[in-house]
Amino acid sequence: MPERFPGYDVLAKRRTQSWNDQTRRVIEGRLTVDPQAHSFFDDAEWRTLQAVCERIIPQPPERQRPAPLAAMVDEKMATNAADGYRDARMPPMGAAWRRGLAALDAEALARHRRTFAELAPAEADGMLSAAQGGLLAHEAWAGMSAELFFKQRVIPDIVGAYYAHPAAWNEIGYGGPAAPRGYVRLDFDRRDPWEASEARPGREAQAWRENQRVGRS
Repeated sequence: MPERFPGYDVLAKRRTQSWNDQTRRVIEGRLTVDPQAHSFFDDAEWRTLQAVCERIIPQPPERQRPAPLAAMVDEKMATNAADGYRDARMPPMGAAWRRGLAALDAEALARHRRTFAELAPAEADGMLSAAQGGLLAHEAWAGMSAELFFKQRVIPDIVGAYYAHPAAWNEIGYGGPAAPRGYVRLDFDRRDPWEASEARPGREAQAWRENQRVGRS
């Protein structure tokens, strides 16, 4: 997206009273994740997972502190940090990821004679779109729906990892956890003094402001 909050760094708040000690510990833990660390997935699965993460949320190459998405997903599986619910048609999350990654590789080999991690970006995007639409049916899926895997594991786990990381907070101007400071100005198009101000407001904000001007005329 166009840079809406140039120069904004949510981490500037971590040494102030904006965050309590528990919040600082949690965020420091996310910042110190080794982007190449994996204990749950084997090396082949890890390469495929990295490739999937890169296509779901491509991050700017110049970003100094990118969110280590694959490592965060691996950590979630290794620690069994479950969601608290599961579609009965899906295996447990770790098993679902292992089967899904193996199936993506099998599909890639069948279609392109290369593993998923070796595909060109357009080829990888095409396969993920096919998974989203439920159009992948290689025997390696072993009865698991490619569509459900995409919608219930790929998107929630990868996107959830991204927006749990300060790299994404800087991108969207998020001020960080509300403990102990709290948020006061909660109405649309209002912000607390310590929140980031948009340099380039998005279309939804521009449309709202235009409607406000029309309403006052």
